[in-house]
Amino acid sequence: MYTTLARDLDLLATFVFALVGARVAADRALDYGGIAFIATTAALAGGTLRNVFLGVRPIWLTNPLFIVSVLVAVVITLLFRVIKPIGNFLLIMDTLGLAVASVSGTQFALSHGSSRYAAAILGLITAVSGGLLRDLLCQVEPVLLHRETIGTSSLIGSTAYVLLTYSSLSVGYISLIAGAILCVVRGLSIYFHIDLPKLKK
Repeated sequence: MYTTLARDLDLLATFVFALVGARVAADRALDYGGIAFIATTAALAGGTLRNVFLGVRPIWLTNPLFIVSVLVAVVITLLFRVIKPIGNFLLIMDTLGLAVASVSGTQFALSHGSSRYAAAILGLITAVSGGLLRDLLCQVEPVLLHRETIGTSSLIGSTAYVLLTYSSLSVGYISLIAGAILCVVRGLSIYFHIDLPKLKK
């Protein structure tokens, strides 16, 4: 069952990812159509891929609010016309979107009969797929693959959500705690420049 909380979290993540995607596209000097395309891809790809794996129709096909949220993010980007490298504010927004998407993706998977381990993986897929495609389409080195432990942070948040379902806490508290854990992990990795080990040449 697709709960109201899961829908609202999905909607929030969609807007945040669209906003960050539009700004990345603007920074790469794409035209209006390119900005809209990148924003849409960044915002909807993760949730769509998750639903495909679960055999569920993507929510944006039936709920126009998801498309509206992307359009609002694009309009905001075009109106402000501030084209400069992503700063701390958008980095915070991206982390928030990562947390919300990881939590909502995991919750959605569990509510559709997924096993707990698969739900954690689907939470990860929901959170990182859009950003990965965004960076590839904008021809920038994908952040997911080389710094900030985005994937690790997402998987930790998704796993925390799954483990917390064994407790007596409500879904709301579980979502808040899991999201906070993810934000702390990513925040620490950024602040202290902690990355996963790399193969030496």
